[in-house]
Amino acid sequence: MLPHLDDSTDGRSTRWVDHREARRAELVRIARRVVHQRGPDVSMDEIAASANTSKSVVYRYFSDKTGLQIAVAEAVVLQIQGALEGALHASATPRDGLRAMVGVYLEMIESSPNVYFFVTRESSLESGSPLGRFLDAVTDLVAAPFARALTEAGTLAGPRSRVLAETWASGAVGFVRGAGERWLRRRGDPEALSRDALTAQVAAWLWAGPVGMLARGRSGLVPDAAPMPTASTRAVGAGPSAPPSPAPEP
Repeated sequence: MLPHLDDSTDGRSTRWVDHREARRAELVRIARRVVHQRGPDVSMDEIAASANTSKSVVYRYFSDKTGLQIAVAEAVVLQIQGALEGALHASATPRDGLRAMVGVYLEMIESSPNVYFFVTRESSLESGSPLGRFLDAVTDLVAAPFARALTEAGTLAGPRSRVLAETWASGAVGFVRGAGERWLRRRGDPEALSRDALTAQVAAWLWAGPVGMLARGRSGLVPDAAPMPTASTRAVGAGPSAPPSPAPEP
């Protein structure tokens, strides 16, 4: 059978799309490395120069700096989300899962504060943006240990438990993010907590609130609700319950 006249055209089109996607991914990697090295205020000219090209060529792949920022965010948040999922699934108890996710999150943002602040700026928080979708996904992950604790405690079940867990998780994600960003900016201060101490303290605050409330409201014991050591009672240097995750690629 003779080939269709448009077969060669389709082949060329596919090769062009593949080339474009590969070049775009390469520019994202370069931008991420430059931001890691020089800071979140790096210019498009600096990124283009590092890629041995011009700013006008970079704009063929990204409409503007915000477009590049969102592309970098997409790569970063997928990496963090995968690490959080791994930490949760490797944990034996809901409380261990929560603490492990806090530890992984802090470890990963500490590995490259410049990249973290580059991708979490206001312009990348729009509805439907990679970061916005990531925060929704993380909320679901953080809700899982609490929902499991509610069910195991026999306190609530079904939709009511899920709604309470998701409501708490939304606040927890904002709390962890706020605490983490404050720590990133001040971790050089003499009185700053270590990452391990902050992990323990934040996880203790988050867990003691809802689980403590359940324990006070029931005569029975809430599973996994024993008081958690705080920064003042645990040895600094103890890591999270889950194995440490790889830091984000600079």
